[in-house]
Amino acid sequence: MIAELEPARAVLVGGRALSGAGTFPVEDPATLEVLAHVSDGTAADATAAVDAAAAAFDAWRRTPPRERAEVLRHAFELLVRDADRLAALVSAENGKSLADARGEVLYSAEFFRWYAEEAVRPHGDFGSSPAGGTRTVVTHRPVGVAALVTPWNFPAAMAARKIAPALAAGCTAVLKPAAQTPLTAVAVVRLLAEAGVPDGVVNLVPTTDPGAVVSTWLTDERVRKLSFTGSTGVGRLLLRQAADRVLTTSMELGGNAPFVVLPGADVEAAVAGAMTAKFRGGGQACTAANRFYVHASLAQEFTARFGAAVEALTVGPASTGAQVGPLISERERAGVEALVDGALAQGARVAARAAVPGHLTGHFLAPVLLVDVPADADVLDEELFGPVAPVVVFDDSWGATTGWDGLLERVNGSEMGLAAYVFGPLGEALRFSEEVEAGMVGVNRGLVSDPAAPFGGMKQSGIGREGARAGVEEYLETQYLSVAW
Repeated sequence: MIAELEPARAVLVGGRALSGAGTFPVEDPATLEVLAHVSDGTAADATAAVDAAAAAFDAWRRTPPRERAEVLRHAFELLVRDADRLAALVSAENGKSLADARGEVLYSAEFFRWYAEEAVRPHGDFGSSPAGGTRTVVTHRPVGVAALVTPWNFPAAMAARKIAPALAAGCTAVLKPAAQTPLTAVAVVRLLAEAGVPDGVVNLVPTTDPGAVVSTWLTDERVRKLSFTGSTGVGRLLLRQAADRVLTTSMELGGNAPFVVLPGADVEAAVAGAMTAKFRGGGQACTAANRFYVHASLAQEFTARFGAAVEALTVGPASTGAQVGPLISERERAGVEALVDGALAQGARVAARAAVPGHLTGHFLAPVLLVDVPADADVLDEELFGPVAPVVVFDDSWGATTGWDGLLERVNGSEMGLAAYVFGPLGEALRFSEEVEAGMVGVNRGLVSDPAAPFGGMKQSGIGREGARAGVEEYLETQYLSVAW
């Protein structure tokens, strides 16, 4: 049991812990052990959270930016201080390796440091009307109460990436974490209170009935902002609801990231990048590389090196020091396994597979490298939320003399456009990347996330950006004053 959560009052509203409507269990996906029982938030709790956020809003938005920045800076320091404890918590409820979990916690902390710095940077503009006689003063103000909905795959980072810019802008927030991973959210919200965030500024409602909680927020006239990270399907539903009240929305949705190895690429670097882009967090990331396109001139060397690296991966619970943990649930594991079986039925073959100890009881799936994958295989059209790497070999017939038009057609053929990875000689890789329909492209590197960079996608992968200056702008309204001079 997670002692700090007993008794189980994880609905945190206005500085108070509420009991909700009973409790629900949180399971370790590596051992199937119940870690804790968490209070199950209701629609009434969701309303209470908005009550608290609305009551706290005026004082928080009028708090000088420097004071808000100091609170955020303190939050950064506390997350760094407690990095090992929080990493253990992330690993316990999410299943990812301790190394990946600790990296996530430190990445989360960086959002609070970045937005501590952004909070004090002035916003606005001043100019004269071209017609003369007036001046235009442009200012920005916090949008209001923000509803934040986060997924299970990065329980610390997704909360931090939304909370930090909201608070920097002067907004207050109501947060619904995923039911699979609420413990990390509880720990983060408690650290924010320790950092000096006033009661009611950040409120937490874990629940097994997300529809009731989020719908309550979307129909409450005091809520003026929705930020959601999750599947494209759920995002579409929330956008329809948000449209009824013309809410400001930020949507970070699904991905199907291509990983392209152009002729002349550094194969060693490409394999290192592939291991990061594919297997970090067990492949359970919206930015994970899902389909690999490797030029025929490098295919043999790439797959040999990549296969050896896959076979060397250790699989097991985080407590054993394993590099790859379980998938979040049996449903997810079975779904990814079905995609692998489908690819094999269409002609793919397994080139390498990591070993999974036979005594494990959790939702483990062996990391696998698939080769001879047909270019039209169904597995390439799906978001592979697991440790599976399907490789398609392309050659000069895909358009070497026309700017790789055929390759780009395959790369851009998905309705998703969140992330992509391109390895090759720098000039050619950059030229190719500029034609890729993705909001983020890793050029000769397998990692694209950075608090100082605008995270987000094109097409059906989302609306808006998180991180960078753009992240705080998502929580601001623009107002201008036309002043007679």
